[in-house]
Parts: sequence; structure tokens; C-alpha cells
Amino acid sequence: MPRLNRANILPFLNWLPQQTRASVGRDALVGLSGAILALPQSIAYALIAGLPPEYGLYAAIVPVIIACLWGSSWHLICGPTAAISIVLFASVSPLAVPGSQDYIGLILLLTFLAGVFQWLLGMLRFGALANFVSHSVVLGFTLGAAVVIALGQVPNLLGLEVPSKATALDSLITLLRHVREFDPASLGLGLATVLLGAALKRWRPRWPTLLITLVLASLTVWGLPHVFGHVQLVQGFVGRLPPFSPLPLDVETVLRLLPSAVAVGMLGLVTSLSIARSLATRSQQMLDANQEIRAQGLSNIFGAWCSGYLSSGSFTRSGLSYEAGAQSPLAGVFSALWVALFAVTGSALIAHIPIPAMAGSIVLISWGLVDIRGIRALWRVSHAEFAVMALTCVATLLLELQTAIYAGVLASLFFYLKRTSRPRVQQWMAGDEEVLKVGGSIFFGASHYLQVRLQRTHGQRVVIEAQQINFIDYSGVEMLHQEARRLLTHGRTLTLRRARAQVVEELKKLEGEDNCPILFED
Repeated sequence: MPRLNRANILPFLNWLPQQTRASVGRDALVGLSGAILALPQSIAYALIAGLPPEYGLYAAIVPVIIACLWGSSWHLICGPTAAISIVLFASVSPLAVPGSQDYIGLILLLTFLAGVFQWLLGMLRFGALANFVSHSVVLGFTLGAAVVIALGQVPNLLGLEVPSKATALDSLITLLRHVREFDPASLGLGLATVLLGAALKRWRPRWPTLLITLVLASLTVWGLPHVFGHVQLVQGFVGRLPPFSPLPLDVETVLRLLPSAVAVGMLGLVTSLSIARSLATRSQQMLDANQEIRAQGLSNIFGAWCSGYLSSGSFTRSGLSYEAGAQSPLAGVFSALWVALFAVTGSALIAHIPIPAMAGSIVLISWGLVDIRGIRALWRVSHAEFAVMALTCVATLLLELQTAIYAGVLASLFFYLKRTSRPRVQQWMAGDEEVLKVGGSIFFGASHYLQVRLQRTHGQRVVIEAQQINFIDYSGVEMLHQEARRLLTHGRTLTLRRARAQVVEELKKLEGEDNCPILFED
């Protein structure tokens, strides 16, 4: 674990005293821009998660402040996201009625558990563990989640009340049974929102598209009550700061939510670290992955007690922070404070937003999640990783979302082990020597393949060029000893040439240096 010092306990003290009046003013303006973007997004994501709209705002306040102050990235802005929201909904909706107090309590408990998992990873310096969720898994999950999110909003777009289902396939089947009952006014309003939003994204990408479309839709419903008077509106709420929320910490519930908490916690870390690394490369900042992971964990641990559901890095808000010239993480802190101000003073405005328009906006958000360029690049670079991406996407559509993440991770590990289980071996004869140049580690997955290659040799002296062998485990050590003894019974020898000191040391441990049947050459 990291040694406790000021840098670990209060890392913001390393950069906060360096801020000037000009930099603070700049960050306040950048934070205002981020808040304008975050307000409609947070409300939309809360609805995706099956929560009342105010919980989206709560998730954009306390968790964001903690993640910014305790993290290491200058520009990473956290908060509720579409992918995390749909996983939470899929995980908890079978256990309680969405929007109910029991449901809210379970969502916050899952957030707390995911935060504890993230914090422990950071404290144990297991930041590299997030790398096991490969980029191809993230691409496939995001593509599948985009379809699930869009499909989940189609009933709202059509003005239908359809019960939610655990998988996308079940949702589609249920939707097809009720599709003829659609409301033309709701559909027209939702489609108009989609088309206007798509046009603004194309021609005015820097404008706050989501905010503009929702304001126009609200004005349309208000101005034409004889046409849209029956259209459902977003539920209003009492304006206040995030309230304290006690968590249902009984053992049975904790154990039931734990697998989902691990999956969604890992997904949040992968998303956050990917964004942070990308922006750090562009800003030439040194990033501390373990500190960032600890910050993500703390933000969700304390955020859950302050009514904030699980947050992670936001692509759009982090990109805006960088492009707008944020000087420090204070930009994210100011963004959260602006959102808090709105949560207190502007909550009544939420009740004027029509649900079909919000559904149309969420459909646009889900389309924005699809990384078409990344998918095409993946196909060009690696068909195996493209298969992992496709498998994860299909699993996302057919299975519960947390299960799909595990399926994608297992598929990535399968292809990785398959690739590393056949290390590169170049083989040639040099007089009475038969030389095998091995490029890769000799571990349990690769030892059988290399053993077969050794058993097919015919040279009097079998030599392994070992300078590229970085690691050998017990299975590899035992296999090489076994093959060396087999060769000795036929009057032949096994020699490792130019092996690393660490590899030689491991090979001599098995039977002692004096009894080692393997020869070594520099």
C-alpha cells in the first residue's frame, strides 16, 4: 500500500496553492460551460438509470468535486454516464421497481460497493488490472449499450408505457407487441427533437445541442397545448442540495449486488483511465493511474452517501474542459458548484421538459457513443480483437450487461493466451548444434508447445537462444528440466545461451545448482 503522506491524503495541496486569480477566473468560466453541458445530460442519464431526474444532478455534484480534488488528471471530469447508467438499470431493475425508494437505495448501495472496490484497487496499486478490460471490450460494450439505451427509449418516444426487461431482446419483443398503440403527437415531438439535434451536431457542433433541443421542445408543448397538452412531462422535484442517504448495508443485499459492483466498477475505471490518458498525452501531463483510481473510488464511496449514483469519466465534459483551456482540476469543481446552484434554484424548470423530447435526446446521446472510426480501425488492425468486440456487443444485447462485460474480458484473455501460448521459435542447424531462438516467455500456457518443438529436434547439442525470454514460471522450469534429462539419456545436451540472470536463477532453484541438467552459455 502507498505510504500515507500529504501527497496521498490531500493531493490537491500540490497544485491548489499555485493557482492565480486569472487561472481561477478561467476555470470558473470553463466550469460554467461544463455545467451547461452537464445539466441536461445528467437528467437524461438519471432517467436511463431508472432514477428520478434530481439524482442525475446529485451525481454531478459531490462525486465530481471529490474526483477532481483527489485525482491526478488536470482535465478529467467525472459524473453520470450513459453506459454506467444502463448497467445500473439492468443490474437493479429486476430487484426493485425503478424510481421507488427501495430501488434508489439499491442503486446507491451498488455505487458504494463499486467505490470500495475501486479504492481498494488503488490502495493495492492494482491500477494495471484495469488493462485487462481491453479497448475492444469497451468498444463492443459501448456499441451494445448504445443499442440497449436507444431501444429502452423507444417506448417514451412513442408515448407508450411498456414494462422494462432485463435484456435488449426481451425489450424488443415486448415493444413489438405494443407498437401499434403509439401516440402520434409524442412520436412527432420526439422525432423532431432527434432531427434538430442531429442537424445542430453536424452544423454547429460547439453549441449546447441538448440544452437547445430540450428548451425548444418545452416551448413547443407550452405554446401548443391543444396538440401536445396530453404529452407526459418529466417529473419535477424540490430544489435542494444533495441530501444524506442511508444505505441498506445488510449482508444478503451486499452479496447479491457484489458481482454487478465489480463489473460496473471496473468499467468505470477503464473509461476514466482511457479518457485521462488520452488527455494527458495531449497536454503532456504525467498521470498517476493509482491515484486516479483511488480518487474514483472515494468519489463513489462518499457520493453514495450524498445521493450521487455511480460516476465515471465523461468523454464530452472532459474534452470540453481541455478544449476550453482549463488551467487545473478547479474547472471540474466549479462545474459541480454551478450544477449545485441550478439544483437549488432552477429545479422547477425540469417539470416543463416533455418525456418524448428527452427520449429523443437520449437516442442522440446513444448514437454519439458509437465509435465507428474505432470499430473500422479495429477491423483493419486485428480480426481477433474485432471478434472480441463483436462477441461483447452480442452478449450485451442477449445477456445482462454486467455478464456481457465479463464475457468480453474472458474472450480477450482467451485470445491473449492463445497468442502467447505459441511463442515465436526460429530453428536452424549449425554443425552438430540445433538452435531454437525463442521469442516470448515460457509459462504454463506455452510450455507444452515448446516441449513439442524440443522433442522434434535431432541435433547432438540442442541450444535455446534465450535472450528474448523475459519470464519463466514453474511449469516452464519443470518442462526444461524434463527435456534436458531426456536428452541426456540419449547422450545429447540442452543448453541455454545468453539467458537473463533471472531465468537462470529460476532454473537452478528446482534441483540445486550442482544437479541442474541444463547447461548455460554467455
